[in-house]
Amino acid sequence: PSPRGSASAAMDLAYVCEWEKRPKSDHCPSIPLVCAWSCRNLIAFTTDLRNEEEKDLTHMVHIIDTEHPWDVYSVNSGHTEVITCLEWDQSGSRLLSADADGHIKCWSMTDHLANSWENTVGSMVEGDPVVALSWLHNGVKLALHVEKSGASNFGEKFSRVKFSPSLTLFGGKPMEGWIAVTISGLVTVSLLKPNGQVLTSTESLCRLRCRVALADVAFTGGGNIVVATSDGSSTSPVQFYKVCVSVVNEKCKIDTEILPSLFMRCTTDPARKDKYPAITHLKFLARDMSEQVLLCASNQNSSIVECWSLRKEGLPVNNIFQQISPVVGDKQPMILKWRILSATNDLDRVSAVALPKLPISLTNTDLKVANDTKFFPGLGLALAFHDGSVHIVHRLSLQMMAVFYGSSSQRPVDEQTIKRQRTAGPLVHFKAMQLSWTSLALAGIDSHGKLSMLRISPSMGHVLDMNMSLRHLLFLLEYCMVTGYDWWDILLHVQPNMVQNLVEKLHEEYMRQNAALQQVLSTRIVAMKASLCKLSSSTIARVCDYHAKLFLIAISCTLKSLLRPHFLNTPDKSPGDRLTEICSKITDIDIDKVMINLKTEEFVLEMTTLQSLQQLIQWVGDFVLYLLASLPNQGSPVRPGHSFLRDGASLGMFRELMVVIRIWGLLKPSCLPVYTATSDTQDSMSLLFRLLTKLWLCCREENHMTEPDDTLIDECCLLPSQLLIPNIDWLPINDGIISKLQNKQLVRLQFGKAPGLVGHTVSSQFDAFVRAPGQPKIDHLRRLHLGAYPTEECKSCTRCGCVTMLKSPNKVTAVKQWEQRWIKNCLCGGLWRRMPLSYS
Repeated sequence: PSPRGSASAAMDLAYVCEWEKRPKSDHCPSIPLVCAWSCRNLIAFTTDLRNEEEKDLTHMVHIIDTEHPWDVYSVNSGHTEVITCLEWDQSGSRLLSADADGHIKCWSMTDHLANSWENTVGSMVEGDPVVALSWLHNGVKLALHVEKSGASNFGEKFSRVKFSPSLTLFGGKPMEGWIAVTISGLVTVSLLKPNGQVLTSTESLCRLRCRVALADVAFTGGGNIVVATSDGSSTSPVQFYKVCVSVVNEKCKIDTEILPSLFMRCTTDPARKDKYPAITHLKFLARDMSEQVLLCASNQNSSIVECWSLRKEGLPVNNIFQQISPVVGDKQPMILKWRILSATNDLDRVSAVALPKLPISLTNTDLKVANDTKFFPGLGLALAFHDGSVHIVHRLSLQMMAVFYGSSSQRPVDEQTIKRQRTAGPLVHFKAMQLSWTSLALAGIDSHGKLSMLRISPSMGHVLDMNMSLRHLLFLLEYCMVTGYDWWDILLHVQPNMVQNLVEKLHEEYMRQNAALQQVLSTRIVAMKASLCKLSSSTIARVCDYHAKLFLIAISCTLKSLLRPHFLNTPDKSPGDRLTEICSKITDIDIDKVMINLKTEEFVLEMTTLQSLQQLIQWVGDFVLYLLASLPNQGSPVRPGHSFLRDGASLGMFRELMVVIRIWGLLKPSCLPVYTATSDTQDSMSLLFRLLTKLWLCCREENHMTEPDDTLIDECCLLPSQLLIPNIDWLPINDGIISKLQNKQLVRLQFGKAPGLVGHTVSSQFDAFVRAPGQPKIDHLRRLHLGAYPTEECKSCTRCGCVTMLKSPNKVTAVKQWEQRWIKNCLCGGLWRRMPLSYS
């Protein structure tokens, strides 16, 4: 099929979100309109708030989480002039904004909330508009090897590239800061010192200062910075400068050096000499690819795009000099020269450019490899046009990979239609665009200020077999697992029939890694499986299990870390490690016999500490009882907790915690889990430990699993008559957008207005595990009851929907240690967002 024929299936609209029309004030697109997409899947963009009465403009910055686009955080930026640049840092938790008056502001989260931001520090070059802005490089660079996506080792697929930070502190730690280029040809660098101070220095890019209409910043592996500038005219050269930053005597020092420049090919082509008078876009292909640059020149109606590459070339030596001093091998003089890699034909006028953020390792000579992996979305960059369409073209060859026709740009039929379209008045088109970090989604802000979220097919619209599409998604999920980036944009493409397969393959790949890497990624893979299982009605119950497992791992780590060795000169193993070792060796079903083998003096804690942990201890006790009571029903329809019954590692953790709780109960009986028993003389913990150990012995070895025997199942059947089985508070259903997008129907949203849960594909399956409105709410992480209509301010996770109080009610150190585990992110890795008091 022709590339255009298949390419149009590669992109479709997932959702659009627009502003409510207000009578007295209105959000209008700022000019220029800018947006930025972080690795945590937060999108920042600008609008101007126009007030009809006061006739003035307020320059707003809006931040949304892609899963809850309606929950927009809008802040008056305080910029007096229009905002020209927005830039996220590498961790996706801080944002820079710069304006046309030379002011730069750094925004960070208040209380680690994704919908609460404050301006902390900043810098300025008074009255000099900023045209380019970037955070300094932290020296972390990963290369993706698409051709090795079938390799078993993550180290082969994603290799660490030797890359120096822009500036280092003592000991080689990268120094944080930012660099900006102004319209008058100044470069300004601000450094954030560890004590919070900002060191700022400003220098001219070259002695002969000239106007800079467009600029971009990139970094070299040696720690230098490269700045590209243009005065906006295609008849002028595009200039390049090397910038070196250093700290001398507590002051920031900037050194600049001129690099080879270039003239666009279209200006030297006799047929097009004066056709494209203005350079409208100038971008390095990536922040850490200073040797490849993308240029776009335009006139009123059309544009042309060129891709250039900086190469080292041998300088030919005249024969006369060859005879005097022959050039042998490597001694030939080398020079740096810009060479054109590719150029497009005449295109419609380009309104925005979005570059891929995936660090795919491609060199200039890789056009053949690029052709072989042409279905991989991360190889494309996006061009938006004034007719409303978006093209994805290969980042080196500029060949068409995919196309999206906007509402105002239905596929033109002939030349007459195109002419009629151009004279029909202004069309709606994207003024700013950003690709997600895996290039599977594209966000565009149009000339009406509306945000559109587009899916980009992993197969680029080509009919690939299911395995190939799954391999692409799996490869990108692994990339997010290794980097810690959010994977929301990958979930956009997961259909219910893929979930089981993806979870299994992800687990297989994870099990192939070495033990150290498995330990580092252990919680991230559980969170990933949970988010995948949420997308299919057949796996929805397992979501609860995965979140319970994350909670169990966190409790186990916290409680074990409270144990202290009795003597300081103890052997290498910590009390927590010794506990694990002894509990796995001694398979006795009597809890007291296991306890005798432990040094109980290591378990001694203050009474207030033990009492403050009661809620967490209660959860462990309740969960063990719930699991054992549900063992006889394991053949019935799958319910939450089912996967724990065959999970030897998790049952082993519960067993260890029961032993610890038993010892602590001897010190302070009131910290023990409370059970409602039918008999006063019954030792409930002993009974549960005995049954738990029997179940654990059935599945402790993954290769030799046995079925629970009839006597164990009979004893578990009797549990409801001996103890009151508790209700487990499973996580609430998430109110995010992802499950509403699976049927590929466009969802229309409005900023500031949450949609109803109508059309939620799996809510009916989930009803048994969800608290209805008006029922008592619970703090999922502190295990505290908040009442039906909580009066305390709460925060919820943007990914799993877990709810917890914003302010800690505790003063005890041990509980603060527990709370520190999820102060920045939820246990599943999701960001927190503040909830309204009326969240019930």
